[in-house]
Formats: sequence, structure tokens, C-alpha cells
Amino acid sequence: MNRKLKNLVLQLLNEHRVMTIATNRQDGWPQATIVGYVNDGFLLYCFVAQNAQKYANILRDPRVSIAIGSDSSQPRDIKGLSLAARASPVTDRDEFDYVSALRLGRYPEYAASPQSATTDGAAQRAAPRPSPDSVVLLRIVPQIISVVDYSKAFGHSDLIAFSERDLDRHIKSIRHHWTEMSGADIEEQDWE
Repeated sequence: MNRKLKNLVLQLLNEHRVMTIATNRQDGWPQATIVGYVNDGFLLYCFVAQNAQKYANILRDPRVSIAIGSDSSQPRDIKGLSLAARASPVTDRDEFDYVSALRLGRYPEYAASPQSATTDGAAQRAAPRPSPDSVVLLRIVPQIISVVDYSKAFGHSDLIAFSERDLDRHIKSIRHHWTEMSGADIEEQDWE
């Protein structure tokens, strides 16, 4: 992938702390919730209660959609990410502990929270060192990332595909028809 585009994705992942995650409910309705997250490169992690509906949804169907961004007073400053990804619970204790430490770096205010004696998942999610007996750590692996960057043009997005063989490959840039350019300008590029 183009280094500039890769750096923008990592910058957006690193500067935000909250994302919207959408899961697929058993009845077919999508469910979107806001959760705190940390990232290790392109991998995203979040803690959820074991009895959370989103966790039950993920156990049934690991496909998730994620949106990360924030409001901007200037439309040309809008930047954000939309991800199609797969989520799975982390079962390795070393990875759990590593991500717990990453989270304290991103959320230093959690260090001042008292360690909860309760096994309640909600209370444990805010604990400095959550208990793997009470909460689930989700590892979220992107399959496709859409990078929204209105500084290039209104509605501009770059699509990036991820696979085991080809970690990151730029698929295309899309400039929508409502921009100052005439018609749809779709430019396919492969920057490896």
C-alpha cells in the first residue's frame, strides 16, 4: 500500500479511542454499539462483557463493521475509517495481558480506577487490569478498510484489502459524482 495512505490509516487508528462496532443479530437486524478500543498496528482490540449481546452476535457470526471518526467544523477536514472485519475472542493469556497494558497507555485514567472485586463484566471492563474470567477481549482483524478523506475531494475514499497472503493492497480510490469533478472518477491502483 502507498506509504502515505498507510500512515493516514495508522494515524486515524492511533488518534481515536472510540469506535462504533456493528454486529449481526440472530433476527437479522444489525446492532451498532460504541466501544473503546486500542490498536496494535492494524489490529483492533476491545473488551466486552461476556453476557453482552454484541459478543453473542460475534460468536454466531464473526463479521463486523466498524466506523471510526469525529466531527469537524470544516467539511474538508473530515477524515475517518470504515472497516469490514472479523472479530474473535482472544484466548492467549499473554496477548490478553499485552493488550491490557496497551489499553492503559491509551486510557491512562483507568490506572486510577480501583480494581473491582466484583466479577461483573461492566465493572471489570473499566478495571486497570480486567479479569479474563469476567470480560472477553475481542481481536478485530480488518478485511477491507475504507479511508474517508475529504481533503482530497468531498466523498473521497480509498479502499484497502487485507488477506493473509497480501497484508494490505490498495484497491481503488473513489470520487463521488457530487464533487466538483464531472461524473464519477474511479481510479484503480495497486500500490504494493
